[in-house]
Amino acid sequence: MKVALLAPLPPLQNGIADYAHAWRAALRDAGVDVVVPASGEDGGWDTRDAAFWQDVDLVHAQLGGGRGPEFVALEQLRARWPKLATSATVHDPERLVWRSPDPAKGLARKAAAWPRPLPQLLALAGDRNTLARERRLAAGLDAMVTLTRTGAACLAERMRVDPDRVHFIAHGNPALPPSPLPTGAGVRLLYFGFIYPGKGIEDLFDALALVRRDRAQAGFTLTMAGGSAPELAFGSRGNYVAQLQERARSLGIADMLQWRLDLPETAIVDCVQSHHAMVLPYRDSRKLALLGRMRGTSGALSWANACGRGVIASDARAFAEELSHGNGVVFAQGNSQALAQCISALVDAPALAGDWAGKATALGKRRQWSTIAQEFSDLFAATVEAKR
Repeated sequence: MKVALLAPLPPLQNGIADYAHAWRAALRDAGVDVVVPASGEDGGWDTRDAAFWQDVDLVHAQLGGGRGPEFVALEQLRARWPKLATSATVHDPERLVWRSPDPAKGLARKAAAWPRPLPQLLALAGDRNTLARERRLAAGLDAMVTLTRTGAACLAERMRVDPDRVHFIAHGNPALPPSPLPTGAGVRLLYFGFIYPGKGIEDLFDALALVRRDRAQAGFTLTMAGGSAPELAFGSRGNYVAQLQERARSLGIADMLQWRLDLPETAIVDCVQSHHAMVLPYRDSRKLALLGRMRGTSGALSWANACGRGVIASDARAFAEELSHGNGVVFAQGNSQALAQCISALVDAPALAGDWAGKATALGKRRQWSTIAQEFSDLFAATVEAKR
């Protein structure tokens, strides 16, 4: 079977590019011929090459992150090659693209450089047309995949499609040997992922200050690891890392923090496994809430499962579902006091980290990329057969 992949790929710095890179490798290992079409200088995909597309059994897109090129390419392929089976993994359900998917050379590209909240206001102004366009594409796709069950239910409802056409396939992770928790005094916490506003990092810093105030003698540290210059859908806000470092100094917790910025992929496993637990304090965007609910998951959480480490996460996205396996604990997003209580509980009873680690290891084994790739392969085979 030959599958054409439409997706951002490294060296682009975002979570979907990282996912697509691992996904492509896993599908190829499973015997699927995954090919990537040519792209143009404007960032779009070449959907006209008859020699390429007539030789493809199915096209699969990775949708999300505010990107439009994959969405536009699917629209074009549906129109130009109606017999071609089409599918997509929707990373940010309950919407497909969230903002106008016009080609990058249009107004949307210019708006990305505008100061906040102008890009968001532009997306809100055109939302009715964007949603209608998303629903038209969803109606024409042969299959859609989400990484959480919550996201699948939300996507089917919002796109008004038969729930049987939306499939849950969990985020894959590499197969890794188990590693014991670090020894020595103190609990070592890890924030891992791209570092940008909206991740609730300010709430995490505030929570650390509260724990230090109440447990001045307790030994615990936080490592901030991840990409410091991600590709963002709605632009940046200056030097965010410097702003965070200044906030840490003002809260009196700078000495508790270690920074491992732009961590190379080869160092991820050692970094995660040298800590007791990961902390993901994400917040759902209030502005995006005007457009829909984001009910996806996190690549960082999949790394925690692979490495056998528990997670303290907010109830943003679909984290409550992801941590329902006993592999961590959930707190109310934006509530630094609640997060501080979770951290304090771990500091007071470090054995919790071992309980979470065992459940995370078991979940990671079930979600190894080899298993996930076979689920995709089976879905693609059934989709192509039904299309024929």
